[in-house]
Amino acid sequence: MQIGLLSDTHGFLDPAVFQYFAECDEIWHAGDFGPVEILDDLKAFKPLRGVYGNIDGAEIRACTKQDLHFECEGLSVYITHIGGYTRHYEKHARAEILKQHPGLFVCGHSHILKVMRDPELNLIHLNPGAAGHTGWHITRTLMRFHIDDAHVHKLEAIELGPRGRRAAANS
Repeated sequence: MQIGLLSDTHGFLDPAVFQYFAECDEIWHAGDFGPVEILDDLKAFKPLRGVYGNIDGAEIRACTKQDLHFECEGLSVYITHIGGYTRHYEKHARAEILKQHPGLFVCGHSHILKVMRDPELNLIHLNPGAAGHTGWHITRTLMRFHIDDAHVHKLEAIELGPRGRRAAANS
């Protein structure tokens, strides 16, 4: 199964997302959609799994959850918005990880693209960075990868371009 992963759109959905995710079977969004139209546009395009983030309002929260636990191609997956990092997980995320024992942990919030292996908890931790213009990141990013037989492979980090005017002015 091919997955398109993004987070922190904050109300801006780059049209390039639809090109990069054209061959994906599902799209996963790790929170901070912005207006519900972002969620609706993604759902109309591909099957969507998403969690709400700290900036998401009542409409997004009514259609999503804080935490998603599911299995994909034999791999246990946990997605939440605020997760922290390997050995420094946010308290709620750490409790969920210890309870569920996922093989893949996905979060957003930091606006920093990260791919980390956690040998202590035997999982892969992905954060796709931020795909929108709002925030402190310089480059807008997302990820694409495959899951087969309980393994993540063909992982790609994709740059969408600079965050916005402020980022372009600083370069």
